Amino acid sequence: MSKPSDKQDLAAAPGSSGVKRAFSLPPQWLHMYDDFITKNSHQVSQIESTLRSLTYIIPGRFRDAEIASESIHSGVQLLSLYHDTLLSRAATLSKLPLSSLSRAPSPQSRYTKFWTLKSAFYRRVAYVLQIVNYVQLLCEMSAKRRGERVRWNVVVLLEAIKAFCKLLLLRITKSRPLLTPVLPEREPIPDEAPEDPEEAELRALGEDDEDRKPFGKGSVGAPQRKGVGPNGEWTMPRTGMSLPTLPAPGDTSGYLLSRVLTADDIKPASNLLNRLQGSAQLAEVLHILAPLVFAIALARSKDKRKSWTPWLLGVGTELAARQLRDRGLRTTPLEREEWSRRGWAMGWWAMRGAFYENVTKGVVGGVRSRMPGLLAGIIEDYEYLWENYYFSTSA
Repeated sequence: MSKPSDKQDLAAAPGSSGVKRAFSLPPQWLHMYDDFITKNSHQVSQIESTLRSLTYIIPGRFRDAEIASESIHSGVQLLSLYHDTLLSRAATLSKLPLSSLSRAPSPQSRYTKFWTLKSAFYRRVAYVLQIVNYVQLLCEMSAKRRGERVRWNVVVLLEAIKAFCKLLLLRITKSRPLLTPVLPEREPIPDEAPEDPEEAELRALGEDDEDRKPFGKGSVGAPQRKGVGPNGEWTMPRTGMSLPTLPAPGDTSGYLLSRVLTADDIKPASNLLNRLQGSAQLAEVLHILAPLVFAIALARSKDKRKSWTPWLLGVGTELAARQLRDRGLRTTPLEREEWSRRGWAMGWWAMRGAFYENVTKGVVGGVRSRMPGLLAGIIEDYEYLWENYYFSTSA
């Protein structure tokens, strides 16, 4: 008889089955977690919003515990990104409750979802860009503990990665403007209306029992409520089609407007943004490079707080992009909405570089001195962040 091999001895060992079971548990736990997130999407969104708000308003969030608090904030953002992926996948496979799919997706979600499904390369680059946006401040805080030179090398490196990713996305989408964010946003999930106990009881009785009960429970002469859904819609028994509930008397205009189709609603997702040409394409490239230009100039400046040269270079590049952009009739509503968002985001330049040190800082200090103690403490914590970290005011 031949001797058993070492592999057979290992397989026959008493602890081998336990090891295999231990390694099989994490995938099972992850699958259970994914199912929980899919089935409780509304509650998960509320919990994420609460945790994110706490990281914003806790006094003393910065200074001594800055890395710990920013780690929590970045962790919540990354977890939310993972949840977005799960819910998007579940929506594609129609695993979400009908109540969470009742609203039409926004143009931004339609466009970005089109590209994430069409191009795997777009999806990977977009995820890299989003992750860098979520952890950039945490990376800067960690690098600052190793010295100012290391910190600015990390800042320039992260801005270069972001610019490179955006240029790749511009190439993948065939020179179409970039949206913010570059991934589909999670659509707001409406609250589920509580179900009438009478309707639940009638449904639990079954169709045959309902057919034998012409009146509702506990009422004389009441009409039968068979086919009424939890949100009040009525399902026709022969065709199976649903009739929505009538609007409130004071909300008739809003009800009708919500059912009007616009040109963007019937337009293919890829045509929600036009391809850029000539000066419009140059404007998009300048907008992408503006933060990198500012970071490089600031890193090479000797007086980073009071030197106007980096700030003027950054703002000048952004203003040049706005002047060169296409304002013609062919501009789509989604593109105008994106440029409007970029216009509001330019307000962050008032919190950066020499403009903040010479102008905004005094204004913020004056406002803080007139605020109650708790609010003044929160503003003071943010002042510390604005003065010491580049990515705290990165748009």
